[in-house]
Amino acid sequence: MKEEELIYGTRAVIEALDAGKEIDRILVQKGLSNELYNQLRKALRNRPVPIQVVPPEKLRRLSTGNHQGVIAYLTEVTYYNLEDTLSQVFESGTLPLVLILDRITDVRNFGAIARSAECAGVQLIVIPSRGAAQINGDAIKTSAGALHRIKVCREDNLKQSLDYLKESGLQIISVHEKTDRLIYDADFTKPTALIMGSEEDGISGEYLKRSDMQVKIPMQGKTASLNVSVATGIVLFEAVKQRLK
Repeated sequence: MKEEELIYGTRAVIEALDAGKEIDRILVQKGLSNELYNQLRKALRNRPVPIQVVPPEKLRRLSTGNHQGVIAYLTEVTYYNLEDTLSQVFESGTLPLVLILDRITDVRNFGAIARSAECAGVQLIVIPSRGAAQINGDAIKTSAGALHRIKVCREDNLKQSLDYLKESGLQIISVHEKTDRLIYDADFTKPTALIMGSEEDGISGEYLKRSDMQVKIPMQGKTASLNVSVATGIVLFEAVKQRLK
């Protein structure tokens, strides 16, 4: 982690928030409780910035200075509001194609997915505020800069986000292995939000319940599954193929 990607100290983090800095996550020392920390909690109200409670040793490994029990990681991209961004897509007359990533935590997988998504014309990527890959220099490099060209929305509650997308007229399509329908059975010429899950845990059951359709990629070999970034690219370019007809 480069020195300039970290902010040390409670007051410094509050000032960064007030200045509009994008913060990826905040590490807070276990047991921390004081007025300054209460001010930080207030500053974070209505902001989807995850707080991770850690032992003092974790903070000492990151900084030998006076961190006051708080260290923040800056992100290298700007996060966007889902409702505003989707409204802009509709206003532009573009057919929405939204990508939702459920617990994709590997930085390079995330970067590769963003690269494929931008190439396929995805207008926005939706990620949870917790349990998502950190958007750092490695992610941006792997994305070949696509993360500077595609909008990322970080949401506190993906269930509510899915409900909003459905209310806005998008079909929700989940891609996983435990279904009989193939990706070719889906009609991607409709406004679509596509959910991809982690290789370890797949897609959350709550999100599957909200899906209008569940599909899989046909497999011919003996290997159990594809890398999630490869799988995402295959599905996205099936959507591209259908939309070009």
